[in-house]
Amino acid sequence: MVLEKLSDSLKATLQKIANSVFVDEKLINELVKDIQRALLQSDVNVKLVFSLSSKIKERALKDEVPPGLTKREQLIKIVYEELVKFLGETEQELDLSKKPTKIMLVGLFGSGKTTQAGKLGKYLSKRGLRVALLGTDTWRPAAFEQLRQLGTQIGAQVYGNPDEKDPVRIYNQFEKELINFDVVIIDTAGRDALSEELISELNRLNEEIKPTEKLLVISADIGQAAEAQAKAFHDTVNITGVLITKLEGTAKGGGALVACAITGAPVKFIGVGEKIDDLERFNPKGFVGRILGMGDLEALLEKAKEAITEEDAQDLEKKLLKGDFTLIDLYSQMEAMKKMGPLSKVMEMIPGMGQLKLPKEMLQGQEERLKTWKYIMNSMTKAELEQPEEIGPPMIDRISKGSGTSNADVRELLKQYRQSKKMMKMFKGSNPKQMERMMKRFGGKLPGM
Repeated sequence: MVLEKLSDSLKATLQKIANSVFVDEKLINELVKDIQRALLQSDVNVKLVFSLSSKIKERALKDEVPPGLTKREQLIKIVYEELVKFLGETEQELDLSKKPTKIMLVGLFGSGKTTQAGKLGKYLSKRGLRVALLGTDTWRPAAFEQLRQLGTQIGAQVYGNPDEKDPVRIYNQFEKELINFDVVIIDTAGRDALSEELISELNRLNEEIKPTEKLLVISADIGQAAEAQAKAFHDTVNITGVLITKLEGTAKGGGALVACAITGAPVKFIGVGEKIDDLERFNPKGFVGRILGMGDLEALLEKAKEAITEEDAQDLEKKLLKGDFTLIDLYSQMEAMKKMGPLSKVMEMIPGMGQLKLPKEMLQGQEERLKTWKYIMNSMTKAELEQPEEIGPPMIDRISKGSGTSNADVRELLKQYRQSKKMMKMFKGSNPKQMERMMKRFGGKLPGM
């Protein structure tokens, strides 16, 4: 999970509030100290930490409790709102109004610009945009080849000339061809530091290309040092946003996020893994909701839209109304879930699920179980997939042998099918309160967990 240690610390703090009998000044002081400790351990600037905690304490002691909220709920609301403000408050989207939209990636050596060019290209391609990648990194010998491989992986056209040593000439060479695309992502060269040479090169490119977006790529493991780097690049090419990489693999990510948020160059994307799809828009509200265990419905719905088309969703809805939910539909759901990413990442986006403290072993076990169920379904006939209710002991024996699994595995899949069908019927047309009651009925767990 992204910022797992910070998330665990903050969730424990909120749990302390939820379990308290009285909300008094003593509890508020304990809460403030817990938040300070959690943020400092995530390498957030000391002055900023104390500024944030002072605001939380001041509001907790002075704000009136709105109608319909308890004092405990009000306190949790204050923590959430102040953390959102702390990280930039509003989501900053890419400006895609021009054609082609030119996005220039800048940064130092080792920040991962070329990899992020591929990830950003995949992200935009999935949204129906025609994307081209342009390599202007004339310093790193393997830069163009890496970009070419990434382009092949995501199905994007790649332009560049590894024999040319002037990045501006490379752009001019392909400028006429690039106008046919919706988005052009330009990968630039870096240096060990923001030297005069790099500044001059970026300024020449900036003047020639006139990019709509200039995104600084920064690795999260530099922590608070991100502030100085962001300010330096902002002063040089007036960057329009920041893309923070490796946010899932370092304890310093909180420091990098906050440092960038205060520079005037908003964080627009975050890298949350090594796979080509592990790039997300940065939405402070959803991000804070996720690390506090409240979920991120917007990100969840965005991933769901990528995994299942509107046409497929409507087809499934029609089947549910007729009561025709089959193992084929369950298989399709499992495939869609797989496209959405690891189960652990999906779970943290579902409101309430992030607070269940489900062991990693359980989530990993569930993913292995999904693989087993796919083997079982592949061993079934079309009739068995369409009418699983008719599957009896002799069929179970044949299916288990054909799939290399046990009879117990087959029965477990059939049980999962019956539970899923029942849940889908219950959720159909339900309002949020009914759904909440149903979740409590299942003990806050997903069927099959």
